[in-house]
Amino acid sequence: MGDSSGSVSVDMEMISLGGKEHLVQTGCGSVSVAVFGDPDKPALITYPDLALNHMSCFQGLFFCPEATLLLLHNFCIYHISPPGHELGGASISSETPVPSVDDLADQIADVLDYFGLDAVMCLGVTAGAYILTLFAMKYRERVIGLILVSPVCKAPSWTEWLYNKLMSNVLYYYGMCSMVKEMLLQRYFSKEVRGSAQVPESDIVLACRSLLNERQSTNVLRFLEAINGRPDITDGLRKLQCRTLIFVGDDSPFHSEALHMTSKLDKRFSALVEVQACGSMVTEEQPHAMVIPIEYFLMGYGLYRPCQLNGSPPSPLSSSCISPELFSPESMGLKLKPIKTRVSFQA
Repeated sequence: MGDSSGSVSVDMEMISLGGKEHLVQTGCGSVSVAVFGDPDKPALITYPDLALNHMSCFQGLFFCPEATLLLLHNFCIYHISPPGHELGGASISSETPVPSVDDLADQIADVLDYFGLDAVMCLGVTAGAYILTLFAMKYRERVIGLILVSPVCKAPSWTEWLYNKLMSNVLYYYGMCSMVKEMLLQRYFSKEVRGSAQVPESDIVLACRSLLNERQSTNVLRFLEAINGRPDITDGLRKLQCRTLIFVGDDSPFHSEALHMTSKLDKRFSALVEVQACGSMVTEEQPHAMVIPIEYFLMGYGLYRPCQLNGSPPSPLSSSCISPELFSPESMGLKLKPIKTRVSFQA
């Protein structure tokens, strides 16, 4: 996994788990990849939503003990940041062309080449879910499975397009101001955790708001323009050669999009999990709701290996509160069927 010419690997202080950040030169500029775990294990790549990186989009999931046990025991994690979205990322020159969504998908192939990865599991949230789905369509042999959180597959509706255009204009003139942050937080989280005049914001929203302050507005604007110009990829969904597991929060602005996408996938190889009282970013707001479905999903590939470490938390599968529906061998095994689970966890 050594550096290739034209690629630079830099050590950065990462929060726990001994991660290392690599700056990889691709055919469409450089991209930051934070790597956690044993590179000899199968690869799981992640891609976050707009204005986020792995710290603000996947920290809740990977800091959840059961998920950490499940994912880091079975995979080496490669967190890909959209260009300029990494921790401490500098502003990208205005002379650099704005990438298309195809460019961003092609960047992922360059990242896999850099690390010598063949076929990978993918985990993406909303805009990141779209990029990874497009990547799976363009490079079918390189994706073994998709785990998509509040995904989109259609071109933006007029409502979304105008909303994004407004955000673009405010970003351009005022930067990452309070109005942009409010628009983004509404995109990510349910009303319950965003708070109100009577109820304070939850810790996850406060943390996300703080992390948004670190984003360079010009870099967010570039990613937003790419996503707002995305084409409809619905027709390619049935041709996907990998299984797909979709999570969506009931309160997500993209709830209907996720249901539309699920309806277009091959029902033999896809499953839907709707999470009650949750916004788009299930990875942060309700990460526990993802653990058991992902565990069954991985079992269907033969990738799941129970951890036998002394003192480790028990497998989520030992829980006595699993829906009986999930015990069906067809539910998340070789042939996935659409399932609807209502999961609400108390903090």
